[in-house]
Formats: sequence, C-alpha cells, structure tokens
Amino acid sequence: MREFINKITTTEKIDGIVTLALEHRIKSRLKTQLDSGEEVGIFMQRGNILEDGDYIATNDGFVVKVVAAAELLSSIYSDDSLLLARACYHLGNRHVELQITKKSVHYRHDHVLDEMINSVGLKVISELMPFHPEKGAYSSHHSNNGHHH
Repeated sequence: MREFINKITTTEKIDGIVTLALEHRIKSRLKTQLDSGEEVGIFMQRGNILEDGDYIATNDGFVVKVVAAAELLSSIYSDDSLLLARACYHLGNRHVELQITKKSVHYRHDHVLDEMINSVGLKVISELMPFHPEKGAYSSHHSNNGHHH
C-alpha cells in the first residue's frame, strides 16, 4: 500500500487523484482509495488540512491530486447581506462550520438548522457540492465541533 506523507506545492506530473469529503481531508491519518481504486494510506502532520487542489506525494515521488468531494449541503442564497449576516450569527452560535461567500452561506445539511434559517426569512435548499468552510480565527478545524483555545 502506498503511503502519502508529504504535501507538495508544485509538480510536473500527477499519477492519480484522491477525492475526499471534508471529514477525511481534516484527518492526519487515513486509509482510503485513489479514484482508480488503489488502496492507500495518508499520513500528514497533525493540523495539516488537505484542500481541493493540493498535491500529496510518497517518498518515492508518486504524486496525487486532492479533489474535494461533493457533499450534501444546506445552502442559502440572498442579495440581502443583513439577512445572510443574521443566518451566520445564528448558525455560529451553534458552532456550525460555514462556507461563506458574498451572496451565500453553506453548511452540512441539517433539517433542524434549515427550519431555524427558514424562520428568520431565508429559503434553504439542499445541494451536492464540495464543502470549504471557513478555517476560523484560530485556523483549526474540528469535525466534532469541539473547542480549541
């Protein structure tokens, strides 16, 4: 089994692709499969999050590109920045990871949170798309919504 231990910034060749959801991109140790089906191990330094478009390599120079997998997200689209700010406030109070743009907010699909957002006057839709949440002020990700200070 190939073991990927290095994150690299540039490469002249790509030997494969690994498509991972956020919950797997934040793990420092992971047994998974390349898109080709080959089983591999990923062993990154703790705190090193794999982002869409990153390259990881084995010691012998086998390089794969990381692709963010599509996940079921709840999405809010609005031209009203105040309403979007309110949505972020309420979701942030519940320690929900958010992907924020100028006209949208996205979070892991949750029907209870969707109802809360509907009650503040915004429409929520479910869609499949890669999830790239904000890293936060402390630049750490926690899939269990834990705190790190």
